[in-house]
Parts: sequence; C-alpha cells; structure tokens
Amino acid sequence: MKLASQYNKATLIITFLVLFIAGFIYYTTINYIVNKQLDRDLTEELDEITDYINLNQHLPKQLDFNGDQTTLTKTDQKLIEKSFYDIPYHVAQRDADSENGGIKYKIKPGRAVKALISVKGENYILTVAQSKEGSKHLTQLIIIITLGLTVFLLGILAITNKYVLNGLWKPFYHILQQLKSFNIADTNGLNLSKTNIDEFKELNDAVIIMSSRVKNDYQNLKTFTENASHEMLTPIAVITSKLDTLIQDEKLKAEQFAQITDIYAATNKLSRLNQSLLLLVKIDNDLIQDNATFNLKDVILEKERQFQELTQNKGIELIHLLEDKEITASRYLIEILINNLFNNSIKHNQTNGKIYIRLTHNKLIFQNTGENDALNNTEIFERFKKGKSSDGTGLGLTIAKNICSQYNYNLKYTFEAPFHTFKIAF
Repeated sequence: MKLASQYNKATLIITFLVLFIAGFIYYTTINYIVNKQLDRDLTEELDEITDYINLNQHLPKQLDFNGDQTTLTKTDQKLIEKSFYDIPYHVAQRDADSENGGIKYKIKPGRAVKALISVKGENYILTVAQSKEGSKHLTQLIIIITLGLTVFLLGILAITNKYVLNGLWKPFYHILQQLKSFNIADTNGLNLSKTNIDEFKELNDAVIIMSSRVKNDYQNLKTFTENASHEMLTPIAVITSKLDTLIQDEKLKAEQFAQITDIYAATNKLSRLNQSLLLLVKIDNDLIQDNATFNLKDVILEKERQFQELTQNKGIELIHLLEDKEITASRYLIEILINNLFNNSIKHNQTNGKIYIRLTHNKLIFQNTGENDALNNTEIFERFKKGKSSDGTGLGLTIAKNICSQYNYNLKYTFEAPFHTFKIAF
C-alpha cells in the first residue's frame, strides 16, 4: 500500500473514532442539559402545586397542570426525598377506528419528579410527570445535523488528502523515478525537480551527493579493474612464453620436463583464475554494458560445435530440443554462461554418458549423467566450491549464477538419478 493511501486510511479511521467519541460525549451532554431543563420545569410545577395546597389546605380538583400529569398517592411515610427519574409517559389519543370513539393511550418517554406533601395532617406522595417528546425531537435533530457534518467532514478530508497530498508527494515520486532509471555508467546527472518543501530539498541534495560518489567509485573501480587485468596478464603471458621455450629444449631431463610441465599447468590455472575473478568483479559491478538482442538458440548451437570434439572423445551422446528464444543481454556474458554450463556438463559427466539440452520460451535446461550423489544445492554456486577430483578454478558455476542474477534469471540445481539438472528460468 502506498504511503498516501496508508496516511489517508489512518487519518480517516482516527478522525472517525474521534468524531464518534465526540458525538457520544455530545449526545450525553445534550441529554444531560435537556434533563436538567426538564427538572427545572418540573420543580416549578411542583412548587406551584405545593403552594396551591398550602394556601387552600385541600387537594386540587383538577390534577392536570399545563399538560403535566400529576398524581397524589396517600402514604404513611413521613419522609421522602425529592427525586427525578425517567418514566413512561402515557398520552391519551382518540381512537378513530373504534366504534365508540374510545380513548387510546400511547406510551412516550417522560420525566417525573416525586416529593412528599402534607394536607390536614395526612401525607401524600406528589408525582409530576412531563413528556420528553419535544426534547427528544430536538436531540434527534441535533444528532442528525452532527452526523451530517461528520460525513461531510470525512468526505472533504478524503478529497483533500487525495488531491493535496498527491501534489505534495510529486517531488518524492519524481526522485524515486530518477533513482529507478539511474544508470551508473551514464555520464549525465540526475534531473531532479525543484521543490519548496525543505525535506524534499534535503533528499534531493543527498541523492545528488550519493549519485556522484557512486559514479566516482564506479569509475575508480573500472580503472582499477582494467589496469589490474592488463598488469597481471602481462607477466603471466611472459611466464607462459618462457615456459613454452623451455619445454621445447631437447636437453631437458625427464625430471626437469615434468617440473616445467607442472609450472606451466599452474600458470595456465592462474591465468584462468585471474580472468575469472576479474570477470566476477565486472559482473558484480555491472561494468559490462554491451546489451543486444539475439537468438539464444544460435549461441547454444555454436557452443555445441565448439565442444563437439570433447564430447566425442568422451563418448558422450548430446541430445537437444531447441526453440527460438530472443533475449536482450550481453552476448559476451551469455556465451560465457552457456560455455560454463557445457564445460560443467562434459567435465563432470561419465564416459559414454548423455547430455540433454532443452530450450523453450520460458526456460533453458542442461541435464547430464554423472556421479549418483546429489551436490549440495546451497554450496554449489559459491566461490571455489568444486569436487575433489576437479582441476578447475571452482568459479564456473559462480560466474553462471552471477550472470543469471544480472538479468533476473533464476538458476537452480536439482538431481534425479542419474541426471544432474541445471535449469534457468527466464
């Protein structure tokens, strides 16, 4: 979920909760005020009836004062505290459906006060009740208006957050887009938009400084890699050349020839190791930028021809089923990837074994016969991990894995006797 959506969601939820709690408090307060007002009215009515009884020393004949329902109940109690409480209020209505036009009572909410009065030495409980219908309608009207304002406020808040916040976050999304399209090998700098927001200004400055440092580090690393490759290959080439000359000397003894041969093999391995490590550095730092669109099937067929002699010498049967697959990548790196998979399938194969190659639109599969033990799936792609009998550098599958990662391909190893399988999912 985007930040703006998350912020809108949190804002609306918090606003709704605050308004809900405030509405409850508002309703409770209004109800309290209404009850207090009714209590004051009831107290006035109670005082009027009490004054009438005290003045005339007899009960009033008409017990309906100003629409209030008044009742007097004789009691033996001598002390009753005046109290206010809610009661059902019975309203008399003429029933039009009745044949005799009888009276029908409708129950509505009411408020009452109870007190003790004395008339000629006798005690009575005086109860005065008043309808809350008018105040109820007023409370409902206030609640409806409040709810309407709440919904209106939430709507305005949602619209404001949607359009105002989107405008405020435009500089951030522009920075994000620039970072996504950032190319370390591109000589052009980032094109960041100007903004009046201090936080985005600081972010712009930080991104510009970071990109400059990254480009400088990239150029320094590229220069170092090129220089190291050149400087290391030169003495290795000299050593190899001298060894070639020594091997051709007919005066060499057998022991000397064997020692020179070992040195020659070690030098060749050192040369391959140097090239592999430098290649890994270039891949890891994205220093190879020669992408092109080509058919992967053509690369595989070309590598088949190059490895044909090795497969024939080992008696390996190579079976392929290839479909056309257009990819956009560095042909140089893809050739190294296919070369390493071929080399691995042949080197670790058995005499008179088999190699199956399957290329579809979605995947490339290399299968080869070999030892009946599965390899460690977690260590097989690590650097310098190789079999005990292997004379390689232990970097072939590491380079293959890194090349696949460079183009978001998924390289996995599985074993199902007798085949070791390497599958690349595009």
